[in-house]
Amino acid sequence: MSYYKIKSHAKINLALNVVGKAKKLHKIESIVAFLDLHDEIKIRKINYKNHKIRFIGKFSNGINSKNTISKLFDIIEKKKLQKSKFEIIIKKNIPSKAGLGGGSMNAANILNFFIKRKFIKIKKNEIKELSNSIGSDVFLGLYSKSLILKKNNFVKILPIKKKFYTLIVKPGFGCSTKEIYSKVKKFYKPEFNSISKDLFDLKFLKNKKNDLEKIVLQEYPKVRNLKFFLDKLSKAELVRMTGSGSAIIAYFNSAEKCKEAEKKVKKQFRNYWCKISKTI
Repeated sequence: MSYYKIKSHAKINLALNVVGKAKKLHKIESIVAFLDLHDEIKIRKINYKNHKIRFIGKFSNGINSKNTISKLFDIIEKKKLQKSKFEIIIKKNIPSKAGLGGGSMNAANILNFFIKRKFIKIKKNEIKELSNSIGSDVFLGLYSKSLILKKNNFVKILPIKKKFYTLIVKPGFGCSTKEIYSKVKKFYKPEFNSISKDLFDLKFLKNKKNDLEKIVLQEYPKVRNLKFFLDKLSKAELVRMTGSGSAIIAYFNSAEKCKEAEKKVKKQFRNYWCKISKTI
C-alpha cells in the first residue's frame, strides 16, 4: 500500500500568560500561530502485529521510544478505537525542546488524519480528552490555524490578515517544559478576554509578553545573550521566546529584512540553528 503524506506545522506562541494552576498543570492563555516550517509524515497500513514508528531527518536523534506518537497509539489500543496497524515515518525538520510544539503537533496531525479518513471512530467530545491524555498542547494542533487560547482552554480561531516573516534561532540545547513551569512563582490576570483580530497586530503584540521568557533568560545566559542580540536588530518588529524555549523568534514585515537578519545571526552564532519561516 502506498503512503499517505501529511504535514505537521510548527506552533508558535506570539504571547503567553500563566494565569493559574489546576492540579498538576498550569493554566495559560496564549496567542498562537503556525508556521510553514513543518515535519513530513508518511502513513500507511501494514500487515503486522504492531505499529511501526520511525523518525528520520536532522532532528530525529535522541527521540525517546516513549514519545507523543507511541502515547497516541497506546491510547488508541487501550480504547480499541481501531483494528488496523500502521507504519509511521516522520521526517523531523522541527527541533525538539524549542517551544515549537514539534512532537505534540505530530500526534495531533496523525490523530486528525485518522479521524478524517475514518480509520478510527471517536465521538467529538472525546477528541479533546484523548488529545490531553497525550500532552497539554496537542489539541491546538487539531486546528493548525491562528487562534486564541483562553484560560478555560476555550479556543477561538482568528485568521491573520497579514503574514509575519520569522527568523527562528535555537541554541544547541533545549529547555524542559516541565522544568521551566516548575519555576513559575507568580500568576497574572487574563488579558485576552475580549477577542478581536487586533490581537494579531504587531503593534498590539509588542506590549505583551511570554511569562516563561523571564525564567528561561535567568536560567540560561546563552538564551539571554541571543535575545539581547536579536533585540538590537533595528529592522525586527518584535523579538520573543516561543513556548518554554529555547528558541527565540524575531518577527519582520518583509522577507528581505528577515534575510538580512539571518546573515548577521549566522555570523555571530555559527553553531546555532537558524531558520527563516512564515506564518500560515
